[in-house]
Amino acid sequence: MNIFDTHAHLLDEQFDADREQLLVSLPEQGITHVMEACCDEAGIDRVIELVARTPYFYGSAGVHPHSADEWKPETADHIRAALGHERMVAIGEIGLDYHYDFSPRETQRDCFDAQLALAAELRRPVIIHDREAHGDTMDLLRHYRGRLSGVMHCFSASYEIAKECIDLGLYIAFGGALTFRNAVNQWAIAAKLPLDRLLIETDCPYMTPVPFRGKRNDPSLIVYTLDKLSELRGADREALAEILYDNSFRAFGIEQA
Repeated sequence: MNIFDTHAHLLDEQFDADREQLLVSLPEQGITHVMEACCDEAGIDRVIELVARTPYFYGSAGVHPHSADEWKPETADHIRAALGHERMVAIGEIGLDYHYDFSPRETQRDCFDAQLALAAELRRPVIIHDREAHGDTMDLLRHYRGRLSGVMHCFSASYEIAKECIDLGLYIAFGGALTFRNAVNQWAIAAKLPLDRLLIETDCPYMTPVPFRGKRNDPSLIVYTLDKLSELRGADREALAEILYDNSFRAFGIEQA
């Protein structure tokens, strides 16, 4: 069984003590591909270095809403150059976060819009972060209708918004939160969305699934999200994993070997 963790942060300092051992161990656990998601301009070159030395990794380049106030015109050039690497395949993690508001909301919207425009220009998929900002997120995404592809990361909105995101050309990704006891809304959405538009992810070291909630997350724990989705869909675990694996390559425009 092959699994693609479509969103990870293995460059986070929580992995500094054992990152290399973890990277070596993942393929033998069935985690055959990982998307390392970038969060700020300072991280772009670190992601490139990671994917360059780790053959089963892909990477993104982008500025997270928490870092939106760091955006400057030259940042777009840095992202554009990074995407010249053969395994740097997406623009992200980008979007809006009105929960923490670490950057002013207008600044977040300007930064998000600039990166959506770059993705549309370069025809590259996006990895979208939307936390408590569904209205403004959707308004910006609608502006790029017909020019979008990519992933709604850690989806937390309604079924209606999920359907519209799919119509806009996006995939819906679920992570460890799908295993939480209070995730009733997510369960209902995951159970009825088109299977060919679903992905799974860890967002590690965050969003650790039950039964390890409260501990550091890593890609090996993605199987608990797979198991929950299999339960919700009434689907065979191995067959579901194969579908999700294929979906992951399509979502990021990666040609399977």
